Amino acid sequence: MIFRQRPENKVLILLRLLNCRMVFSESQALTFFTIEKGYEGELISDAWLKGLTDEWLILNDLLFDYHGSRFQIDTLLIAYEKIYLLDIKYWEGDHTIKEDKWFTPTGKPEKNPFHQLERCETLFQRMLHDLGFHYTIESYLIFNNPEFHLYTTSINPIIIFPTQLNRFLKKLNTKPVKLKKSYHELAQRLVDLTIEESPYKRIFPYTYEQQTKGVTCPDCNTFFTDEFICKNCGYIDEGEAAILRSVKEFILLFPGRKVTTNEIYEWCGGIRSKKVIRRVLAKNYKLVGHSLNSHFVPRN
Repeated sequence: MIFRQRPENKVLILLRLLNCRMVFSESQALTFFTIEKGYEGELISDAWLKGLTDEWLILNDLLFDYHGSRFQIDTLLIAYEKIYLLDIKYWEGDHTIKEDKWFTPTGKPEKNPFHQLERCETLFQRMLHDLGFHYTIESYLIFNNPEFHLYTTSINPIIIFPTQLNRFLKKLNTKPVKLKKSYHELAQRLVDLTIEESPYKRIFPYTYEQQTKGVTCPDCNTFFTDEFICKNCGYIDEGEAAILRSVKEFILLFPGRKVTTNEIYEWCGGIRSKKVIRRVLAKNYKLVGHSLNSHFVPRN
C-alpha cells in the first residue's frame, strides 16, 4: 500500500510558470529539462510499483536532515525485516562507465550515482539505528527510461535496467509477508521526520521585471489577448477563474509582494479593468490595511 503519496514538485511548478513568462538561458533551460524529466521518471516508477502486493509500505519523496546532513530518498519500500531504497533515474541515451567515472552521451563527465546512493544508504542506516530499528537495507538504481543504455564491462546487481523492471517486481512479490504494527509505526516516524525545503532555494534567481505580463491559457500556456479565448487552441476561460489563476501564480512566484488591485491589474496585462480586478479580489480574498497600505490576503 502507498503510505506516503508523492507530493507535487513545487520546484517544477515554479519553473513551469516561469517558462511561460520569461526566456530561459541555456543553463536555466537545462535545469528545467532535468527536473521535468526526473519528475516524469518518478511518476512512471510510481505507476510501476502499483504492481506490488498489499504487503508493502511505499513511501515517496522523503527528505531528511540527519545531524546537519541532508539526503533525499525517491522511493522507500518497507517489507518484512527489510527496507528497499530506490533511486529513480529517468536518463536517456548511451551512457558509459570508465574507471568508476560516468559519462553522458556527449562524453561529458557526470556525477557517479553510486556515490550518491551509498551516501544516502549510510545516512539512512544510521538514522534508523538511532530510531531503534535494525532492518537490512537494499539499495537500487532504477533506470526506467526505455531509451537508456549503459556501456559497462561489469555486472552490478544494484542497477535495474528498463528491461529488468518486470522481473525485479516479480522478485519482490515472491515472498510477501503481512507486516506487523511496528512496520506501520516506522513508516509514520519517517513521514513525521520528513522536512520540506523551500523551492525558491533550489532554482535560479528571477525578477518581476523579467516576466511577461498577461493571463495564460491553462491548456497550452499561450497568452490570452482581448478576451479569455485562446487563439492557439480555442480554449474558452471564465473571466473570474482566469484572474484568480493569475493571482495564484503571482503569489507563488513572488510571495514577498503584496496582492493589490494595481499589482494584479499589471500582472494580468490590463486584460480587464481595475474595477473588475478589485471586485474579483474582494470577492475571493480578504482586504487588510488602510489607504496606501491596503492589500489582499487569503481568507482563513
